[in-house]
Amino acid sequence: MPELQTTRDYSFNFVYNEDEIQFTFNMAQSSAIITRIVMNQSQYEVYTWVEEKKEWSMLVYLPKNKCDSYNLCGAYGNCIMGESPVCQCVEGFKPKSLQTWNPEEWYKGCERSKKLSCHDKDKIAFVKFVGLKSPDTKDSWVEESMDFEECRARCLNNCSCTAYTYSNIRYGISGCAMWFGDLFDIRQIANNDSMDVDSQNVYIRMSASEKEVKNKQKMIVIMIVVVAIAIVFGVLLIPYCICKRSNFKGEDLISFDFSDRAIQRGLINKKRAGKGRNKEMELPLFSFSSVSIATNYFNATNKLGEGGFGPVYKGSLLNEQSIAVKRLSRKSGQGWEELKNEAMLIAKLQHKNLVKLLGCCIERNEKILIYEYLPNKSLDYFLFDPIRYGMIDWATRTHIIEGIVQGLLYLHQYSKLQIIHRDLKASNILLDKDMNPKISDFGLAKIFCGNGSQATNRIMGTYGYMSPEYAMEGLFSIKSDIFSFGVLLLEILSGKKNTSFYHSGSINLIGYAWDLWKSNKSLELMDPILGDTPPANVFLSYINIAFLCVQENAADRPTISDVILMINKEPALLPYPKKPAFSFARGIEDLGSSKKKPEICSVNDVTASILEAR
Repeated sequence: MPELQTTRDYSFNFVYNEDEIQFTFNMAQSSAIITRIVMNQSQYEVYTWVEEKKEWSMLVYLPKNKCDSYNLCGAYGNCIMGESPVCQCVEGFKPKSLQTWNPEEWYKGCERSKKLSCHDKDKIAFVKFVGLKSPDTKDSWVEESMDFEECRARCLNNCSCTAYTYSNIRYGISGCAMWFGDLFDIRQIANNDSMDVDSQNVYIRMSASEKEVKNKQKMIVIMIVVVAIAIVFGVLLIPYCICKRSNFKGEDLISFDFSDRAIQRGLINKKRAGKGRNKEMELPLFSFSSVSIATNYFNATNKLGEGGFGPVYKGSLLNEQSIAVKRLSRKSGQGWEELKNEAMLIAKLQHKNLVKLLGCCIERNEKILIYEYLPNKSLDYFLFDPIRYGMIDWATRTHIIEGIVQGLLYLHQYSKLQIIHRDLKASNILLDKDMNPKISDFGLAKIFCGNGSQATNRIMGTYGYMSPEYAMEGLFSIKSDIFSFGVLLLEILSGKKNTSFYHSGSINLIGYAWDLWKSNKSLELMDPILGDTPPANVFLSYINIAFLCVQENAADRPTISDVILMINKEPALLPYPKKPAFSFARGIEDLGSSKKKPEICSVNDVTASILEAR
């Protein structure tokens, strides 16, 4: 089960002592949103109540990844994220299944390669396994007063004792822990060079011959490395991409050191003065050769698109998992800082409506991010295309809107770090095979502290989606994302792009929609392809919410939690919006065309912002 950490809205407390074991959580602050938490041995879910629909909507879901699933690999199966396959038998064990060990067979687990002779202690050894999560403790015993030697002796003298560990037992307890019977729910969470606070050195009962084999293999590896060093007069290094977080304020961003020395150490560090507890987060590293093979050596036929950072390629891993590879162009004058920022942020964010970052590559002066591949590309690929726009009906559009809202709610309110995306737009909403939306491209995102606005001298984003206070004064807050969401909402409802839109004397979609609103003709904004499908009152509610989001004064705009409460309310129950920003006209000639015109759309599955200084 992933560790639950205190957020701005919830505080968690775990009590473990000789008298009791209990888990409690409390609301950290009052909230207008009704929530409930469902937790069992294998998962943790947070739901919010949607009054209008009389149903619960899932907000947070854990496990974060496959290895967070309880007992994925069965008895003596070690789950190792970043490896293929993720389930591997602990050394000295083999798959129970006679067939090839695959995901359908993992639950069967592993068995010993060599049987034990329990009563012949000379043939018994305890092999040390480094950096494991403690196995399931349902068949375990803990003694705090026992030292290491006593712990080993007690386990050795008990034929039922299969493993033991000492110290570093979680929640402030230290001492001896012993397991009886098979070991379940094993996971590799650290290695020799990077020990996690929750990892253990677990000593597993094995045949003495297994330990001798392991020691011989270790000596062989050491000899090979020594010979290689002698030959090339260098050092054999295996880097790991580790993002490190600390406490920070205001506009501070994580500063990564991608120098050769940092890569040789295997670390990407946040370097800044000050004290405080730091927690490392490991991100799987892909070698450049594996990324090259996955993308057919960055073949042009695999290219999905290109942004300010460089190209994006589709790839396929050895386990046939499809990936999207974002490769920073060496000639690019922009994108490097954004790429580092994106890696740090997405590694910390886990939500079904946010794109998943699978790993990175920093080898050979390459800076590459690897994402899950989303086959339906981005929202603008459908919304503004003269052919594909008919493929997203009203039900699909409302599903996409609700998913975007849930993703923003997580970023603004429920993630441990409050995130302002700063570049929310149709091309940054990716769609999976079931048309579920996932917010992507966090290169411009900011970690936000406090409830007010913050200023920046570096104004970057996409024209047409930037709020007025950000575009003109460099001020940003969570209300900046709300403005962008309002623009995006108008685009989804109308099927028209906010920029490059000239109709009835309006310079953009906002102005055109506002003119219709004032004339009580808002239903004319509806994308003609939708026909009579949307109920008029529901459509008008969405229009009203959009205008509340794009009001000129940031203080007048709702929060994303307010938006959730307003969705599907009758228009008469919603506040009347003030005049939106950027709704003025310039006397542009009315082109008068009601037909959709081809527009340049994103065709890459992981898009980058077109960065424009304002």
